[in-house]
Amino acid sequence: MKTLRFLLEKEFKQIARHPFLPKMLVAFPALMMLLLPWAADPSIDEINLGVIDRDASPHSSRLARAVAATGDFRVVSFPPSFAAALDEMATGTSDVILDIPPRLDGDLQREGAARVFIAANGVNGTRGGLATAYLVSLLEARAMNDRASEAPLDPPALEVSLLNRFNPGGDYKSFMVPALVVMLMTLLCGFLPALNIVGEKESGTIEQINVTPVGKFTFIAGKLIPYWTLGAVVLAYAFLLAYLFYGLLPAGSFGTIYLFALVFVLGVAGMGLIVSNHSSTMQQAMFVMFFFLMLFLLMSGLFSPVESMPGWARGIAAFNPLKYFVQATRAVYLKGSGTGDL
Repeated sequence: MKTLRFLLEKEFKQIARHPFLPKMLVAFPALMMLLLPWAADPSIDEINLGVIDRDASPHSSRLARAVAATGDFRVVSFPPSFAAALDEMATGTSDVILDIPPRLDGDLQREGAARVFIAANGVNGTRGGLATAYLVSLLEARAMNDRASEAPLDPPALEVSLLNRFNPGGDYKSFMVPALVVMLMTLLCGFLPALNIVGEKESGTIEQINVTPVGKFTFIAGKLIPYWTLGAVVLAYAFLLAYLFYGLLPAGSFGTIYLFALVFVLGVAGMGLIVSNHSSTMQQAMFVMFFFLMLFLLMSGLFSPVESMPGWARGIAAFNPLKYFVQATRAVYLKGSGTGDL
């Protein structure tokens, strides 16, 4: 134990005396927690809409104004033809085209139904898909309102009210911030151990370790315990930033998150030490860790659900420790899950 105490003292002194590391431990979490929740928000606004009004009737004019009045869409042009509208979409002027056919007003009066055509820019699939879904739901709501106003004594038979069970406000930051905390710990507690042993190889201090009576277990514990401690401190710092800037507190217990964090940091820091032990230079260790951590992040469910991945990808994700820590942190923050639930 005395040898372990001296090893831990050496590691903490090296971290404290490093010219860059203490500053990074303060600045990196702050930048990530302040910038990424806004950049990772998939919701879209100010969708540029081009309207082709072939009907030129009062009803078609009201429809275009109703779409623009929502604030989600911005009518940027009224092209005379579909070909002209496609040219505008190709140049980036519009994201979505609403093509109102001729005789829209007459079809609605005679048959009570009419068709409109929507074309979306599929270069950005996420923006195009969400814009189309917004526009379709808006047109359906407009049609229901028109029918209700025409027949006030015969209201719709079905009314739908939406309740978000675990995120009442539907705020995407409440979903992303807990996962970004996990991403932060992965980057810090994965990359820093990967540079530890190989750094001692390059500086020559590993030779002094080799000739000292230090066992393997003591040596590994002396390398892992500082990153356990740093991980716990960074986790508390991230929780504080999430509360100060987003007002987020977990519905469950901090202790549950820390329990999973202790196991997670052991895995990711241990992997970093393995990479560091088998690397000859810092550049080699950084490239190897970057390769693995990119796979871990992309296949963790951080940005896209694991359930939407193909079967072979879900099989690989089953061995990803980041996946389980992301699920646990989100469940504790949003649903108040306990250790038994997880």
